[in-house]
Amino acid sequence: MASIRERNGKFNVIYSYTNEKGERKQKWETYETKAEAKRRKKEIEYKKEMGSFVVRKCKTLDELITEYVALYGKENWALSTYEGNVSLINNYILPIIGDTKLSEINTRFIERYYQSLLKRRAVINPLNKTSRNEFVSSSTVRDVNKLLRNCFEQAVKWELMEKNPCTHATVPKHKSQKRDIWTADTLMYALSVCEDERLKLAINLSFSCSLQIGELLGLTWDCVDISPEAIEENRAYVFINKESQRIRKESLNALDGKDVLLVFPTNHKKNSTVRILKTPKTESIVRKIFLPKSVANMLVDWKAEQDEMKEILGDEYMDYNLVMASTFGLPLGDGAIRGP
Repeated sequence: MASIRERNGKFNVIYSYTNEKGERKQKWETYETKAEAKRRKKEIEYKKEMGSFVVRKCKTLDELITEYVALYGKENWALSTYEGNVSLINNYILPIIGDTKLSEINTRFIERYYQSLLKRRAVINPLNKTSRNEFVSSSTVRDVNKLLRNCFEQAVKWELMEKNPCTHATVPKHKSQKRDIWTADTLMYALSVCEDERLKLAINLSFSCSLQIGELLGLTWDCVDISPEAIEENRAYVFINKESQRIRKESLNALDGKDVLLVFPTNHKKNSTVRILKTPKTESIVRKIFLPKSVANMLVDWKAEQDEMKEILGDEYMDYNLVMASTFGLPLGDGAIRGP
């Protein structure tokens, strides 16, 4: 049996086990909330009853990160966060310092590791086949630090490490690059030369509603009010409550479809990625945006064109109720809007 004891505002799960030498030992695991402690207590008791309980004893960073992702990441990360963090782990952490013993990791070790990262070639993103930087950027190193800092924080709570080596580590400074932003003149010129009606609508929606590419591609007609009354009274709107994203099937399976609303079919079973509709990372992203009359009328025309295409194609039209869809109703990739 395991027990829970509160100490200094935190909750400890206490249980006994027998080590390799046959000695009876007591283990304390620390958690921030009582709910977390109760879940762990229940897990320990169940596994002991089933004869599958193993005491946590991570010796290397590889073992710790595996435990960290399984116990913390899968519970707390949104799908897009999981995808990004696993990429950082597989590209920049485990291949370089994964075999390092936890006892050998200190602040000096971490700082030397960060400096060495800046001299390594950046890994090409398999989803778009490009790498923005020839070498690992300081921004990526800061992302690695954020991930490791949280990982080691969990290790301290689990009493696998005495202190967090990232707490006082110096992280390479990152100088934000200025983004090129379209002026009103640039926008008007782009619209005047654009001959693709779908792209023209996408540009208008993006700018009038400040939409991210995933929000634009994930917009469905049930979240759009362009009724004649709404347009006349200036209350036509779009409701943003989901986004379209291409992710690895491995990530989708690892999180058991967490945050996923719909998985679109793929043409090739061997594809390692799949496009999905998912809930936003945070609830603050969910919002209702009122439309200018000009954009609302563009949506009316676009809806009529889509409906006409549905009648022509019949069963060949794959209707997912998407505003931004292909001729056959299928979801669009980012490249259809951004270009090659």
